[in-house]
Amino acid sequence: MNKRIIVISANSDIGYNICKDLRKDGWEVYGTYRKEINLSSLKKLGVKMYKLDMSQSEAVKMVSTKLRDEIGSWNVLINATGMQSPIGKFEKVDINAWVESVHVNFIEQVRVVHYLLPVASKNSSVIFFAGGGTNNAVKNYSAYTISKVALIKTCEILDFENEDVSFSIIGPGWVKTRIHDETLGAGEQLAEENYQTTLQHFDSGEFTPIEDVQSSIRWVMSQPKSVVGGRNFSTVYDAWGVKELEEMLANDFDMYKLRRNGNDRFINSKNKN
Repeated sequence: MNKRIIVISANSDIGYNICKDLRKDGWEVYGTYRKEINLSSLKKLGVKMYKLDMSQSEAVKMVSTKLRDEIGSWNVLINATGMQSPIGKFEKVDINAWVESVHVNFIEQVRVVHYLLPVASKNSSVIFFAGGGTNNAVKNYSAYTISKVALIKTCEILDFENEDVSFSIIGPGWVKTRIHDETLGAGEQLAEENYQTTLQHFDSGEFTPIEDVQSSIRWVMSQPKSVVGGRNFSTVYDAWGVKELEEMLANDFDMYKLRRNGNDRFINSKNKN
């Protein structure tokens, strides 16, 4: 049986490396692109590419439908789309740019899933990418952060609804990709402390190796729904590939999911009974 994977934003830094990695193993790879970065290399690798601007809802519908009609069933769908802009305090950014960012980082990625889910193979996987802000508040990146948190909960909900499809999301950490150009371009006045943090990563060369990101993706793809379904993983901090973690996940429904903290700390006496 052919193994088919669809990579949305296949020409992004992470998407490109995913395509290269899986093509070596004989996967049929289908990808989308907006700009022609890495396009010729992907085509040489045998990746069939479809032009798609993720900010255009009608284009998302058209290309998703075309993919569904042309390739039929698929085994893995990976959404590698992401943008940090607009950067700055919420009340000062262009609200239209803010809304567009939420669309690209959340709404349109879910729209792709909506159109492609009916032709998913049994035991298939959908993988998104998370960002900072899950465990704390991130200043000046509200559209990006809110979108990523929404994707985390979406994974849990859709995983619960679909018996034969596993939904997971992976936080890759600080990977050396073009997305950081947005922070550097915004400058310290808008990005504040994250500007200096980004500079420090580039100066020190401390980034998550892309090979680690690829390995964590492969691990998620290889695991049963009971282990990875509906969960938010970290390439950097989680012991993926370790049997003990797999056993813990299989036995803990809430592990690595979005939950309210402190429910048991102070109980309203009126609700005790």
